[in-house]
Amino acid sequence: MKSKTSRTTAERPLAATQQWKALQRLAATLKRRHLRELFADDAQRGERCALDAVGLYFDYAKQRVDERAVALLLALAQARDLRGRIDAMFRGDRINTTEDRSVLHVALRMPKGKRLVVDGRDVLAGVHEVLERMAVFCERVRSGAWKGHTGERIRHVVNIGIGGSDLGPVMAYEALRHYSDRALDFRFVSNVDGTDFAEATRDLDPARTLFVVCSKTFTTQETLANAHAARRWCLAALGDERAIAKHFVAVSTNRGEVERFGIDPANMFGFWDWVGGRYSMDSAIGLSTMLAIGPQNFRDMLAGFHAMDEHFRKTPFERNLPVLHGLIGLWNANFLGVESLAVLPYEQYLKRFPAYLQQLTMESNGKRVTRAGKPVGVETCPIVWGEPGTNGQHSFYQLIHQGTRKIACDFIGFCETANPVGDQHDLLIANLFAQGEALAFGKTAAEVRAEGVPAALVPHKTFPGNHPSSTILTRKLDPRTLGALVALYEHSTFVQGAIWGIDSFDQWGVELGKVLAKRIGAELAATKTPKLAHDSSTNALIRRYRRQRGPSA
Repeated sequence: MKSKTSRTTAERPLAATQQWKALQRLAATLKRRHLRELFADDAQRGERCALDAVGLYFDYAKQRVDERAVALLLALAQARDLRGRIDAMFRGDRINTTEDRSVLHVALRMPKGKRLVVDGRDVLAGVHEVLERMAVFCERVRSGAWKGHTGERIRHVVNIGIGGSDLGPVMAYEALRHYSDRALDFRFVSNVDGTDFAEATRDLDPARTLFVVCSKTFTTQETLANAHAARRWCLAALGDERAIAKHFVAVSTNRGEVERFGIDPANMFGFWDWVGGRYSMDSAIGLSTMLAIGPQNFRDMLAGFHAMDEHFRKTPFERNLPVLHGLIGLWNANFLGVESLAVLPYEQYLKRFPAYLQQLTMESNGKRVTRAGKPVGVETCPIVWGEPGTNGQHSFYQLIHQGTRKIACDFIGFCETANPVGDQHDLLIANLFAQGEALAFGKTAAEVRAEGVPAALVPHKTFPGNHPSSTILTRKLDPRTLGALVALYEHSTFVQGAIWGIDSFDQWGVELGKVLAKRIGAELAATKTPKLAHDSSTNALIRRYRRQRGPSA
């Protein structure tokens, strides 16, 4: 239990704490120091500023921190009762206070045989019951035992969802495509824009297509619009309502709506209100992932998640990978004025990883008030973005190297490639290491002049350097590694939210637009000209759209 002193400190305005003020003073000093100096002062910095845990090597030597900064950040974490928050999450306390829910995505990857009792119930029993049902179903589809309505074997799987019900499955599928069953073709539909559905299904055979509809409540507007489009598409070709039960399965908790849609409740895979959408890729939401890579590879992914969970829960903060990753990100955002984080995987299979992290981090920590409803008083979540290397080097790296924005980078690399082609993997990793070095140390005007560059070009060829970056290096991208990598970012996000004192597990910011969209949707669909009561801009846009829209399908 927290002491009275620690509880009081954790509840004080963040910017008023002595640890925060000490970090501000230190930042004023470190801002004047270049990474060149920090490396020159410490010959062992590269080895000392690194952690090796759960198969991930985390090098933060090129971050603009020193021992004093790390020590103060750890003191801040203690003062904000990070340990208490971690313990509360793993116990199943209702730390999602605005929705009065536990936050137990960590239970989704706990191994069979363990127990986690919350509100008098062992939640792991339900988790493993669903996993076992998923495995049986996936083996039937993958083996060909599951047949479509006309007796054809399933060859196409279309996942329909949005937000975490899409970003997680599509990221995991792309990341682990090397391990997927190539006899199955996977598509993903999320956007309510009809083009998304039309293009995903244009070349598919309905008799060989299985739809996985992912919606916890089975009422999500965009997902249900696409699900009904899929239903019409299927029936137009197969002509029998009974076909729906053979070509649709649901990931949901709403049995009644699932059954009304025509899906056999035996083919409904559930999850719980303590699983947030952006933390759900290892729940039944990952059904399409398991269909692609098989139950054993899915279990290996869960094992990677769990290994990072245990490291996060048990390891002292000074050697704790998610804790240090999160604290360094907070240092950049709050004390060095860094507004965004570029996540740069040098691995084509991780092409959707930055998009996945956008939701994980920005939906979690894009908040302006604390759990108590008071203004946070400091900047919270940075903007997260990125592309795979080396593609990004030929687009936005120019801005990072020589622009005026303050951007931190996370480089992610793998020592082995799944697809060796000549010396291309060495070239890929050489670029990764070179970019980190160039961002850190840059190129001075004196160095440019020494190369004989004309004076007029010297400013254009000078690189200021001193851009903070971390590198995460691991052996190879496999299911276990992917699980550990995702869990690292999940817990790093949690660390930052705990320090800021916000609820990282609600997402009220997405609700207002949904409410207004329903109202406007009715006005767009009205047969008679509706009386509009929006602002003048929105009213004008609605009228113009009604005059110019094309015919409905």
